[in-house]
Amino acid sequence: MSQTTSDVSQCFQLKSASVSLTALELYFFENDTFEATLRDKISQAPGFFKDIPLIVSLEKYEGPTSELDFFKLIGTCRRHNIHVVGVRGGTEDQRRLARNAALALLPAGSQRDTARNQEAPAADDAEQAAALPVAPVAEKSSEAKPAKIVTQPVRSGQQVYAPEGDLIILAPVQAGAEVLAAGNIHVYGPLRGRALAGIHGAAGARVFCQSLEAELVSIAGHYKISEDLQESGWKAAVQILLKDDVLVALPLDKA
Repeated sequence: MSQTTSDVSQCFQLKSASVSLTALELYFFENDTFEATLRDKISQAPGFFKDIPLIVSLEKYEGPTSELDFFKLIGTCRRHNIHVVGVRGGTEDQRRLARNAALALLPAGSQRDTARNQEAPAADDAEQAAALPVAPVAEKSSEAKPAKIVTQPVRSGQQVYAPEGDLIILAPVQAGAEVLAAGNIHVYGPLRGRALAGIHGAAGARVFCQSLEAELVSIAGHYKISEDLQESGWKAAVQILLKDDVLVALPLDKA
């Protein structure tokens, strides 16, 4: 066995990592219909879908389990350079089929549901909430998440990622660039590339920019491409947010 100059004694180490994943909510599966719909989605934003890891969410699946062929689904996605890595939710039989297809199994419950569960309890739950130890939670929530500040233009082909907090860019984001953040994204200049805010499921995240010219904007997995964005606030100073699971753009001077 060869030994490196750094005299490393271990072959590898395991470390935690934050990875942005897209969830495909599957309602039923018929291979031809699935591929036709997938092609349509890819045609809207080809750069967004190329080589992305994908989670199949079965929480709203209503079709027969007998028609759920993960091998066909995986093969169809691979033909379009999309990589299915796991499933979320589903019945025991559906998860068994996913395991047989060598897919990872994730627990049910979307990140948005988790976020709602972490909000203040309803009145009916007040008595139970009063018995919980709240001091450690309050102390943790008082810690501000660090914002990542970028002072140079984000050029085509570049990706800038803020895994914990907001992303603040004091320059333009060029076409072909991609900016991602766990929190909000602020662009003090034209936004011409792709902006993905709330990538870990924070539905309250927003995208602010001085001139909306983006190829794609996404918040907590909900996205609009350039053609849709041009319907409102195009080339204007706006903030983009989620309302009833739909992205809306509001003028900054009227928001």
